[in-house]
Amino acid sequence: MNVAVYPGSFDPVTNGHLDIVERGAKLFDKLIVAVAKNPGKEPLFTLEERISMLEKSLGHLPNVEVSCFKGLLVEFAHVQQATAILRGLRALSDFEYEFQMASINKKIGDIETVFMMTGNEYAYLSSSAVKEVASLGGCVKGFVPCHVVGMLVKKYSRQT
Repeated sequence: MNVAVYPGSFDPVTNGHLDIVERGAKLFDKLIVAVAKNPGKEPLFTLEERISMLEKSLGHLPNVEVSCFKGLLVEFAHVQQATAILRGLRALSDFEYEFQMASINKKIGDIETVFMMTGNEYAYLSSSAVKEVASLGGCVKGFVPCHVVGMLVKKYSRQT
């Protein structure tokens, strides 16, 4: 079975992430969307909320599962018997960092990284940009799934 892991913080999941997952699901027998538990970062959404928003967004894809991990991605990938890591690229600026990470993962974990260009309509989109727009009261409809719009509005209305 050809298994890949698509890691990220998904804080929140964007339509750009979903674009990569939907296209990646066509390339692999099984795609594991892995939410990173990063103790060094302060996410807007809890791990449980991020997993829930992904599960709701990806339920229509039978070969996609949502999981979480902490520690080294390559160790998680090996436990999952994955043969590849899937990464999305938006712009040339993403490539330098992603190339470095792919090289490190290959060296320490002997796993391939598959890069996929995000669709042009999402090339500008990032979770950080979505959070900034939402925090300032802007409309994020079209940037994230509809249920995530509601979650963002609720989060930021509590913070005012």
